[in-house]
Amino acid sequence: MVNTVDTARPDDPGAPADGAPVPDVCVQQPRHQGRLARWALEGLTEQAGTHQGPHGIAHRTNHWLRVMCLTGVDYFSTLGYQPAIAFLAAGVISPFATLVLVALTLFGALPVYRRVAGESYRGEGSIAMLERLLPWWGGKLFVLVLLGFAATDFMITITLSAADAAAHTVQNPLVPEVLRGAQMPITIVLILLLGAVFLKGFREAIGVAVVLVAVYLALNAVVVIDSVVELMRQPQAVLSWTNALHAATGGNPLVAVGLALLVFPKLALGLSGFETGVAVMPQIHGETADAPGRPERRIRGTRRLLTTAAVTMSVFLVATSFITTLLIPAKEFGPTGSANGRALAYLAHEYLGPVFGTAYDASTIAILWFAGASAMAGLLNLVPRYLPRYGMAPTWARAVRPLAITFTVIALIITVAFDANVDAQGGAYATGVLVLITSASVAVTISALRKRQRWRTVGFGVVALVFAYTTVANVFERPDGLRIGALFILGILLVSFVSRLRRSFGIRATSIEFDPTALEFVREAEDFGEIHLVATAPGRRDAKEYHAKARDERHDGHIPQRVAIIFLEVTKTDSSDFEEDLVVHGAIRHGFRVLEVLSGNVPNTIATVLLQIRNLTGVVPDVYFEWTEGNPISNMARFLFSGEGEVAPVTREVLREVEPEPRRRPVVHVS
Repeated sequence: MVNTVDTARPDDPGAPADGAPVPDVCVQQPRHQGRLARWALEGLTEQAGTHQGPHGIAHRTNHWLRVMCLTGVDYFSTLGYQPAIAFLAAGVISPFATLVLVALTLFGALPVYRRVAGESYRGEGSIAMLERLLPWWGGKLFVLVLLGFAATDFMITITLSAADAAAHTVQNPLVPEVLRGAQMPITIVLILLLGAVFLKGFREAIGVAVVLVAVYLALNAVVVIDSVVELMRQPQAVLSWTNALHAATGGNPLVAVGLALLVFPKLALGLSGFETGVAVMPQIHGETADAPGRPERRIRGTRRLLTTAAVTMSVFLVATSFITTLLIPAKEFGPTGSANGRALAYLAHEYLGPVFGTAYDASTIAILWFAGASAMAGLLNLVPRYLPRYGMAPTWARAVRPLAITFTVIALIITVAFDANVDAQGGAYATGVLVLITSASVAVTISALRKRQRWRTVGFGVVALVFAYTTVANVFERPDGLRIGALFILGILLVSFVSRLRRSFGIRATSIEFDPTALEFVREAEDFGEIHLVATAPGRRDAKEYHAKARDERHDGHIPQRVAIIFLEVTKTDSSDFEEDLVVHGAIRHGFRVLEVLSGNVPNTIATVLLQIRNLTGVVPDVYFEWTEGNPISNMARFLFSGEGEVAPVTREVLREVEPEPRRRPVVHVS
C-alpha cells in the first residue's frame, strides 16, 4: 500500500521528500538490470502481490475456441495413437472399450471439471480446491505431492509427444535415409523449438495451435468419412468383424462389456487435457461487469471449452476405433506392422493415396510436437500459483521466460535419460493424468458434500471410485509411472525446502495497510520525534499484564518517561503460508496503545511493520524484546516451521537483509 505523507521531516534519515509518495516496504525497489535480464523478467513486476502467476492476469485474453485449440493439441493428438492402443489392448472388442472411455469422459471427467471451472476459476485447477480443504503444513505437503504428479503429467507430455513426433518422422517412407536413425536429435530439436515458441510469447503459441488443430481435425474428418464410404463398399468387413466378435465373446454381450471394463485402464492416455483446460482459464475473455469473486463469462467460456473438446474427441474416438478395427488387418497393429501407433495414417495412405497420406503424416507430426504446448501452458500457469506463494521458489519464478527455459532444460534431460523412447514414458504419463483426475473427483465430491448436495455427492463419489480403481490398476500394471512420479515429487520437495530456507530472512508480506486508529497512534508518536514499540506475544491482555510489561521495558530498555509506548502484537495464523497481506489494527487496552496484526510469521511481520512505520513517518523506530528461552537450534527450527522461535535476533537479521544502511534501519533492543 502506498501512502502520501505531508508531515515527514526531511532532516530525518528515513524521511521522504515533501509530498512524495511513501514507498511500500513490501514492493522491492527495482535494481539495475542488463538487457538480457530485463527481457527474461519482462512481466515480473506486474505480478507483485497478486498470487496469480504469469498468466493469472492476462494482458490479452482470447475467445474460448482459440484457447481450446491450445489445450486441445494434447487431447486431440491422441487420435494419432489411441485407436492402435485400443486394438492392441482389446482386439476386436476395441470399439466397446472405446465406448467405455467415452462414457467415462462425458459422464465422469467432464462433469467433474465443469464444476472445477466454477470453483477454481483463477486457473489453479482442482489442486486449489483441495488446498482450501487441507490447511497448514499438511495441506501444503499434499499440494506439493499433487504438483509432483502434475509435473509428471505435463513434463512427460512434452517429452513423449516430441519423441512420438520424431518417431513418426523417421518412419515416414519419404524421409531421407540419413534421418532414419536420428530420433534422439530430432526429439531434442522439437523440444527446443517448443521452448522458443513460449519465449516468443503466449499469444503466438495460441495462434500456432489454432492452425494445427483446425488442419488436423479437418484431415481426420476426411479420413473418417472416406473410411465409412469404404465400409459401405466392403460389407464383408462388417460381417468378418461380427463373426470375430461372436467368437471372442461367445455371443454374450456381457462378456464384451466385462472385457472392455478390464482393459479400460490401458486407454487412460485418452483422458489427457482436462486439467490443462482449467489451468488456462485466465486466458479466456471475461466481462468487465463480472463480480471480482466470480467471473461468470470466463466460467461459461471454460465450460464450453471443456464440453466442446470432450464431445468432439468422443465422436472421433468412437468413429476411428470402429473404422480401424474393421478395415485394418490385425497383423498390421503388431510391433512390426504398418499401423502400429499410426492406425489412421495407415488408412490415409491406403485409401486416399500417398499425397494425402503424406499430408496427414505431416499434420500428425506437427500436432504431436505441439501437444507439449498445452503442457507447457499448464506448467506456466500452475507452478507460479503455488511455489512462490509458499516461499518455495525464487522470485523470478513469477516470470514466464525463466520458467519456460527451466522447463525446456528439464524436458531435454528427461529425453536423454529415456533415450527418447515413447513406451518407456507411457506409464508415467498415464499415472500423472489419472492421479490428477482422481484428485479432482475427490475435490468436487467433498465440495458437494459440504454444500449438502446429496445426489451430486453420490454421483461424484462414484466417479471418484471409478478413477481410483483405474489409477490403482494402472500403477500395478505399470509401476514405473509411480517411480518416475516419486522422483518428481522428491525433486519438488527438495527444491521447495531449500528455496524457503533461503527466502526466510526477507520481507514476506505482499502488502501492508494501517487502519485509521493504527495510523493515528503512529502519527501521535511521530510528534515526539521518537517511536518506541514493545513487541509482545498476545496473552491474557489484562491491565496487570500491560502495566508489568511497560514497567519492565522502560526500566531494562531505558525508555524515557516522556515518550509513549506502543505495544505491537502479532497473533499467529497459518505458519505454512509464506506470502501474506498484512493489515495493522489499532486498539486501546487499559489505557495502552496496541498495534495488532494477524500473521503466520512473527519476526518477519514485526520487521515489515517497523520499516513501514519508518516510511510513513520518516522516524526510525526502536523496538524492544525479551530474550526467548530454549535451545537456539530448536528455536531456529520453530522459526522455519511455526514462524516463532528466536524472534528478536531473526527480526534484526531481516532488517539487516532488507535495509543495508544502518542509520535508516530500525533499532532492536533485547533484554
